[in-house]
Amino acid sequence: MFASLHLHNYRAFFFGAIVSNVGTWMFRVAQDWLVLVILTDRSSSALGLVTALQFLPIPLLAPFAGALADRYSKRTLLAWTQAFSGVNALVLWALVASGRVELWMVYLSATVGGMVVAFDNPARQAFVSEMVPNRLLPNAVGLNATTFNGARLVGPGVAGLIIGAWGVAPAFGINALSFGAVLIALWVMRPDELTPAPRGRGRGAVREGIAYVRGRPDIMLVLFVIFMLGTFGMNFQISNAVMATRAFGKGAEEFGLLGSVMAIGALAGFAVSSAGLALAPTYTVYAVLLVPTGLFALTVMTSANSTVQLGTDPEFRGRVMALYMAIFMGGTPIGAPVIGWIGDVWGPRWTLWVGAIACGLAFVVATAYVLRERRLPAQVSYTPVDPALTVDGVDEA
Repeated sequence: MFASLHLHNYRAFFFGAIVSNVGTWMFRVAQDWLVLVILTDRSSSALGLVTALQFLPIPLLAPFAGALADRYSKRTLLAWTQAFSGVNALVLWALVASGRVELWMVYLSATVGGMVVAFDNPARQAFVSEMVPNRLLPNAVGLNATTFNGARLVGPGVAGLIIGAWGVAPAFGINALSFGAVLIALWVMRPDELTPAPRGRGRGAVREGIAYVRGRPDIMLVLFVIFMLGTFGMNFQISNAVMATRAFGKGAEEFGLLGSVMAIGALAGFAVSSAGLALAPTYTVYAVLLVPTGLFALTVMTSANSTVQLGTDPEFRGRVMALYMAIFMGGTPIGAPVIGWIGDVWGPRWTLWVGAIACGLAFVVATAYVLRERRLPAQVSYTPVDPALTVDGVDEA
């Protein structure tokens, strides 16, 4: 389960990511509370807009970000993106702490943060394969998901307590400091133990990456599934906020707790459990149903990520993961404003019904494709005599 942690470089990256992700989840709760309660009169439309601005730069910049990740040192790119993210977070903390923050400033900070994340994500995703051998890549991807979900377990709950006791400013400050953990992790790494992928070419790299994905229907199927999940199904940043504050009349502590509960717990299960959330009669039932919902969502995301990484040639991995993250996170600028508007017009429960229906349709389409092809998108086999992982006919020792 923890095989990748035996490697020094991945171990440093893992623990740095835990600290940074906790800060990020604290920031998300604090930002939602700032927009929803302090700067507006519980406007889910405003919350949907700030969420969209966080993700809008990702699909726009992803092709160029992926080309950079394949051409230059991913470790160096990550150092720059973490530094810029820290500065952006520090500026927002100063505005909040001084009491000068306005809604347009939050919109601007979200946009700048999204631009940095657009370059950070493909480098971060592809960098995993440089820290661990291919045989450990599924394990490392799974551990990455664990840090993300573990941080979701701790961050929102702590943020809710901090907001309830001292306001939103301390949560913003902790997030700004948390980026230093990844910078330290990158600094203590041993370069001679990294296995950099072959560098991609410069001119034409973007077109080459897109053409590669177009020739891989198995990868395109996974991208379709994560698009539906990311655009319509993973808007809990909005749904949890409006359900806690408007449907159940709860405060900051209860809102933060929902994010932690969701982390305690593939696609069909997610659709069913999301429908159950929409029907939840009380706050307690809603919180309990977040457990299987979070488990199903984590399973889908981990499986999709490892499938795409293992099925992609190393020299294309940065560009393919850029496209992957662009589709997964880039759908949010489409889904978040729609979900926010639905919450205002149709009510908070419909923010969940839309996700359940969309993910159910994605499940039907994906299942129909697999049955028609009569094979799985990625075929993995394990031979006890000579351990090897086989993906699409390519053996990796």
